[in-house]
Amino acid sequence: MVFQPSGKRGRFAPGTPVLEAARSLGVYIESVCGGRGICGKCQISVAEGEFAKFGVVSDENNLSPIGAIEKRYADKRHLATGRRLSCTATIAGDLVVEVPDAFRVAGQTIRKDADTVGMVRAPAIRLCYVELDEPEMDNPLGDADRLCAAIERDFALKDVGLEFDLLQNLQARLRAADWKITAAVRTDGPHPLVVALFAGFGEELTGLAVDIGSTTIAAHLVDLTDGQILASSGMANPQIRFGEDLMSRVSYVMMNEAGLDRLITAVRGAVNDLIGDLLAKTGRDQATLLDAVVVANPVMHHIFFGLDPTGLGQAPFALAQSAPVNCAASEVDINLGVGGRIHALPLVAGHVGADAAAVILAQKPQSSPLPALVVDVGTNAEIILWDGKTLYAASSPTGPALEGAEISSGQRAAPGAIERIRIDRKTLEARFRVIGSEKWSTEAGFETETAKTGVTGICGSGIIEVIGEMVLAGILSADGIIRGPANDAEAQLLVAHGRTWSYLVHAGTQRLEITQTDVRAVQLAKAALYAGVKLLLDEAGLTEVADIRLAGAFGTYIDPAYAMLLGLVPDCKVAQVKGVGNAAGQGALIALLNGAARGEIADL
Repeated sequence: MVFQPSGKRGRFAPGTPVLEAARSLGVYIESVCGGRGICGKCQISVAEGEFAKFGVVSDENNLSPIGAIEKRYADKRHLATGRRLSCTATIAGDLVVEVPDAFRVAGQTIRKDADTVGMVRAPAIRLCYVELDEPEMDNPLGDADRLCAAIERDFALKDVGLEFDLLQNLQARLRAADWKITAAVRTDGPHPLVVALFAGFGEELTGLAVDIGSTTIAAHLVDLTDGQILASSGMANPQIRFGEDLMSRVSYVMMNEAGLDRLITAVRGAVNDLIGDLLAKTGRDQATLLDAVVVANPVMHHIFFGLDPTGLGQAPFALAQSAPVNCAASEVDINLGVGGRIHALPLVAGHVGADAAAVILAQKPQSSPLPALVVDVGTNAEIILWDGKTLYAASSPTGPALEGAEISSGQRAAPGAIERIRIDRKTLEARFRVIGSEKWSTEAGFETETAKTGVTGICGSGIIEVIGEMVLAGILSADGIIRGPANDAEAQLLVAHGRTWSYLVHAGTQRLEITQTDVRAVQLAKAALYAGVKLLLDEAGLTEVADIRLAGAFGTYIDPAYAMLLGLVPDCKVAQVKGVGNAAGQGALIALLNGAARGEIADL
């Protein structure tokens, strides 16, 4: 059994209820009715296909047939196609199971914050309100021609055109609006183009910036008339159930006949869910959502636009297209308003994608007088180096370990996850802070603040700190070996784990340990990241960099001192390392608000 998106897995006897298997692995699926099949909060779905990474062929037939309890629930409430109740469904074979966001006890905290302060507002689409004279016998111009001429006259635009779809009912709409109409005009093409019409005076124009990461998807709904972010939302990328890393997803496409279609459906469905959530939060009319900018790594980019990513599965890692993509939202089944379009920033090369381009757009390392290194830390890390003359970029497959996955006690950032940790140098006891509480575990009131969530696991920043603290406390050797206990007191914390030792962080309801396998996973991830950085430094002939910027949700929340202690980044003064937030998301916002920025990054 493999549970996604946590990545936790284990072996179970046939006939074991899925809910029981999940709980034994620390996968907390909500269940209010105590497993009676009444509440419906324990729903799961099966990811079908061959998952080479796990050595699993997953099939929905490897669950027990739908029984009377599930049928009763489906009849009285509703059970979506492909969903099962994990309290009654039992295991009959190998499975990869997805736990949807809505049915997890603690939803993921998407730490991809953004703001638009200081950004230039010159969007690629604008509103033009005009009042037309009624047609007359001595003016032979058609209604569409008179509309375009009025826009040209009043807004100093030339050669304004009209989308053909609008022509088909234009006359009826103009007459119903008493010849007073607001046109949404795109100005980023060869000539201005009217893409939407609103009766009377309209002042609502909305845009969307989307950052599609391997692990999370973040979206920001923006008022294009004043540049303000109206709302932000995020979720785990549902493609995780097909593979935690990019190459696993490429492999899934190669090994499963309908693999690409399933991945496309998953990511587009997630983006549409975010759009629905954002519109509901803000009360905005979908019809006014007419522009979107998407940034993603090349594999995510190809899948989102329906392009086969298998060329990225092996050298020379050929891209279907590296230039920016512009398309109608309807062409990729994304729920913008009628006439809405999507722009994707250019891909740099191979596995260096539009997210790296967005980071460059946001951070502008090439404007620094000194060498600068920008590292967007994630499942797939983007590395950008400016040596004072030349801009270099690379991508490094760090994998999901630094974000909490593939770690025995790891989880993604959510309430209850340990995010800060310190180990007493003498007693080796740990104290920690969890997301959702400002208190340390040794402080009065900690248990009260965490009563609802509990202590559920360790997220990325906590993983980095606990490994660093284990080194500083002498628990972990320089080459990554967890030592055994030196006395009876230490034996309570350094416990045997097969032929190796593990360190006990927390002995609560959910027992949290750091195993030797966990240490190796972090070593592999940090080695991949550092190798990418070192290769770029060697290419540029540099031995050190005094300006290091850590981007992304993970990069923002880790402590720079621990990042250097573990060798994630080159050595320098701690003050020279800083977190810069979700730079890829910021780049997407810049391109959304400033149409000219799209051309600038494409040229660069």
